[in-house]
Amino acid sequence: MTQTEIPFLFMRGGTSRGPYIRRDHLPEDRDTLARVLIAAIGAGHPLNIDGIGGGAAVTTKVAMLSKSDDDWADVDYFFAQVAVDEPLVDFKPTCGNILSGVGPAAIEMGLVAPQGDETRVRIRAVNTEARVEAVVRTPGGAVDYDGDAAIDGVPGTAAPVMLNFRDVVGNATGALLPTGNLRDEIDGIEVTCLDVAMPMVIARADAFGLTGYESAAELDANSDFYARMEPIRIEAGRRMGLGDVTKSVMPKFGILAPAREGGTVTARYFMPWKTHPSMAVTGAQCLASCTLIPGTVSDGLVDRPAPGEALVTIEHASGRIEVTADYGIDDGAFRLETAGLLRTARLLAKGSLMVPARVWA
Repeated sequence: MTQTEIPFLFMRGGTSRGPYIRRDHLPEDRDTLARVLIAAIGAGHPLNIDGIGGGAAVTTKVAMLSKSDDDWADVDYFFAQVAVDEPLVDFKPTCGNILSGVGPAAIEMGLVAPQGDETRVRIRAVNTEARVEAVVRTPGGAVDYDGDAAIDGVPGTAAPVMLNFRDVVGNATGALLPTGNLRDEIDGIEVTCLDVAMPMVIARADAFGLTGYESAAELDANSDFYARMEPIRIEAGRRMGLGDVTKSVMPKFGILAPAREGGTVTARYFMPWKTHPSMAVTGAQCLASCTLIPGTVSDGLVDRPAPGEALVTIEHASGRIEVTADYGIDDGAFRLETAGLLRTARLLAKGSLMVPARVWA
């Protein structure tokens, strides 16, 4: 055999897509696993021409699923961000959009049995130890992908997948504010370094001479902005205790501006070397939290809702995303109980993924 077959589901989860694979169908050791995923995606070429990647960071993601030994969870979700034009894999972050497909995929794989018209799948995101409950439609004991739920960044409609996140504060760094400050100044730019669902460095758009309303294409064409932003991200990563993040997608970077379409705030999210065409689910939780915490760079940009259950609407490059946050502020300390988002997912294909046998010897 010159190629190795790996059973897989090919799914869109939220505004991302990629292969969903049982963890026990892949190599155990990380080095071999990385080589297999690089070959599967075709990383190292801008079009991923020799793999199933789509030539963008939102289409070079991999979900690996297994039954969980956690007392709370049904399934473990292990995520890998494969690079587009470099043969690299980052196992540090998680992805909330790809997570949108984990509930349906777990049912399709037989890891979770359908429970009636709706199935609640309890997911442990092993990269960050976040816990998420996904509510999936399963009429007749099968996943329903057809429905009238729409999310910006995806054409048409599909069945809703409701995600309820908990335990998302300080997963990567151990602290809500990893630097210990509500604001830090790096290279003359004020930033808030925050760890909620995804560690992020957040600044105001006007600090970079931007409006915050630029399209993803306009931002990606702005090499001066990236040349200014990336050293700040790298230094912030060091201050946040993440070490040398030169080759890591964490922390992500975000910029804020006032909302102009009736939302809470406008934001652009960076992955980090390209602008996200819409918004990451994890990034949305972090950005929403930033708008809820007094003293961050969001001060003066938003009308902050009172503690309790708050709806934060983030206007992004493709539309908007809504985060329902149950939060409190106790003696000045921010407390996030849960964060909820509505997403959709769809099974696109299934079968065998082929990688050269020499890759997995």
